[in-house]
Amino acid sequence: MQFLTPVTLEGQFAILEPLALDHHDELIEAASDGELWKLWYTSVPKPEQMSAEIERRLMLQKQGSMLPFVTRRRDTGALCGMTTYMNVDAANKRVEIGSTWTAASAQRTGINTECKLMLLTHAFEVLRCIAVEFRTHWMNQQSRAAILRLGAKQDGILRNHQRMPDGSLRDTVVFSIIESEWSMIKKGLEFRLGR
Repeated sequence: MQFLTPVTLEGQFAILEPLALDHHDELIEAASDGELWKLWYTSVPKPEQMSAEIERRLMLQKQGSMLPFVTRRRDTGALCGMTTYMNVDAANKRVEIGSTWTAASAQRTGINTECKLMLLTHAFEVLRCIAVEFRTHWMNQQSRAAILRLGAKQDGILRNHQRMPDGSLRDTVVFSIIESEWSMIKKGLEFRLGR
């Protein structure tokens, strides 16, 4: 049996649906909300690259190294981003939550926090993961702060870890939540969402 199988996760503010080819136009609209591809420290596909990005994520899903989702707002029904389980280590029951982006109008609404709560709950309580990782660009202060607010701890920095599309080198900050921390982190996230 495959470690990761497509699943729909539903919350109060958002629904995470398995990525499909027919999400293309809605994802272009979501990425255009804030022209997210212009952020140099992250990798959001330009409209003309969206099809290739969807196909790339679906190919990695077939290979068993990724489970991609789209994020749908409950209030409007519109798609507002993408996220994934990636860098899957089925043998050790570890995943990374990443390749996440959220439309500008959906940022700071509770949607991203709830999506992380749903993904973490599924990872720890259904998949029985021993750890969940998060990685981001050293320069992405917004993402680093959001990961810390989740309750993740910084594991370290991978210096000159990746080459960015513009040719610059990325220092990657690695964070994680381990199984023994999950119950307290879950309570904290639920409390934040309930306020």
